[in-house]
This record gives sequence, C-alpha cells and structure tokens, in this order.
Amino acid sequence: MLAKLKGKRGFTLVELMIVVAIIGVLAALAIYGVKRYVTNSKTAEARQMLGRITKDAAAAYQTEKMSGAVLAGGTATGLNQSLCTTALKTVPAAKASIAAKKYQSAASEWTSDLTTSTGWRCLKFSMDGAQYFMYGYTATNPTTATGSFKADAYGDLNGDGVLSTFEMQGQLEKGTVNISPTVVETSPDE
Repeated sequence: MLAKLKGKRGFTLVELMIVVAIIGVLAALAIYGVKRYVTNSKTAEARQMLGRITKDAAAAYQTEKMSGAVLAGGTATGLNQSLCTTALKTVPAAKASIAAKKYQSAASEWTSDLTTSTGWRCLKFSMDGAQYFMYGYTATNPTTATGSFKADAYGDLNGDGVLSTFEMQGQLEKGTVNISPTVVETSPDE
C-alpha cells in the first residue's frame, strides 16, 4: 500500500508558486490592455469630431455667400467665400465639466453664436450625445485668401487636472481649403 502512495504525488510548492506568478503576470498584462483599450475608445471621440469639424469648415468655405439684394439687369456680383469666424464659446464652456466625466451639451450651446457666419452655427456642427471632450474652433483672417482655422478638443479623462489636447488645422491656398492629414495629439492618455 505504501508503494501505491509513492507513485501518486501532488504538485510541489515551487511548482504552485510558478503557476501563481505566471497568472499574476498575465493578469497585469490583461489589466493594462483593457485600460489602454478603454482610453483609446474614449479618445476616438475627439479624433472623429475634429475630422467632422474640419470637413464642415471646408464645406462652409465652399458655400457661396452673396448679398441678398436684387441685382439690376445687366449687372453682376462677385462670389464671396470665407471661412467661418471663431466660435464665441467652447462647448462645454468650463474644463471642470469634462474632468473625469461625460458632459451632455444642450442644443443652445451649439447655436449661441450671433450670426450664421460665426462659429458653430456657421459650421452647422453639434453633438447630440454625451461627450468626454471640450471642443473649440478658431479662425485667423477668415475673409482673406490666407485664412486659416484650428479645431481643438481638450479632455481630462482621469480627472487629474492635466489636459490632453487634440488639434486639426486648415489653411486656405489658392481658393481651396487644405486640411492637415492627421490629428496632432498631446498627452492623449490624460
């Protein structure tokens, strides 16, 4: 009977410790991967919205803006193209509104600009769903041939007060809008 028990041994303590260590390493890698995946899915919002804003700015420039006055017979008027002017406010207005939380903007925040050639109203841009980022739009020399614009997104996903920034730019050149091919990201994991 003693001979039968000698052949059926269990795991040694060292073998069990090695298995536990391997499981610990795998768990640490999994936690890091999941955290990275969640952060990347949140920052995808900023990249997507900045792409929309810059495309909306280019489309607004291509829209002809002419006087509403009636032209006399045999006269002509020139076409007037210009970039949308700077948005009066960022949405949301305060950085604290997006610190480690989502913000649900009101429709009125996207239409608060005074005229149809100003900011969000001119761009015809708004967001219906909750957002992780604060968005801004600025234009430089919007009515000249050398005009440019910049769309920004600021976020504080972990609530530590350090903002991540995302930016896309556009520049007028010979009557067309050239848009930067990528989003410039600073501290995207913040």
